[in-house]
Formats: sequence, structure tokens, C-alpha cells
Amino acid sequence: MLETALYADDLDAAEAFYGELLGLERIARVGERHVFFRCGPGVLLVFNPHETSAPPGNPDLPVPPHGAHGPGHACFAATADELARWRSRLTEAGVDIEADFTWPNGARSVYVRDPAGNSIEFAEPALWGYDG
Repeated sequence: MLETALYADDLDAAEAFYGELLGLERIARVGERHVFFRCGPGVLLVFNPHETSAPPGNPDLPVPPHGAHGPGHACFAATADELARWRSRLTEAGVDIEADFTWPNGARSVYVRDPAGNSIEFAEPALWGYDG
């Protein structure tokens, strides 16, 4: 996947969560409209839905209006060792672990919520039949 989009009203909180806590490299931020992060070979886009629902203002970049309301979902691949480190780091930062379980195929997932309420999962790639 080239890019994944989530929506958040508070981009400062999103930037702190994804940039500072998760350590993703910030690519760009445009005011209160969006903040983009490098995520492996892809990009995580975090948009403010109140800003992106407006028609485009730049004729050279005619991105259609878009947005979502309510929680979205994104999943980050992690090895078993990385899952343990993520769980520890998130817990130490005061982030509640919403779920931590092993799927019937043996892959483990850990779920948390970002500051906007999006469901964020860390899972072993074996969940979808990929090697870790």
C-alpha cells in the first residue's frame, strides 16, 4: 500500500502520538489541514476532516474533498519482540491497551486508541500469512 489515511481533529495530538511516541518521521505538516509521516515504504496521512471536506483551493492540486467521522483503523507490522517493546512503551506513556490476544492462526495483535479515537493495531505479519 502506498498510503493509509486516518482522520483527527487535533493534529498536535496526532503529531505527538505518531511522531514522538511511535517515532515516525514527519514528512510534512500544513497548518491544521494535515500531517504526513513516513511509515516503512509507505506513508501515513493524518487529515483534519473539517479541513479536507472543503473543496480544493488550489487548481494545480485538485484533490477531491474527503474525510471520515468516527474511528478509523490502521495496523503496523511488528515481530513478537517488537510487540513486547511496543506494549511496554505504550503502557509507560499512559496509553491504555485495549486488547492483546493471539488469533486462531497463532499471530498476536495489540490494540490501542490514538488521541482521535482511531483503532491502532500492532500485529505479527503472520496474521495475513506473511513471514515476520
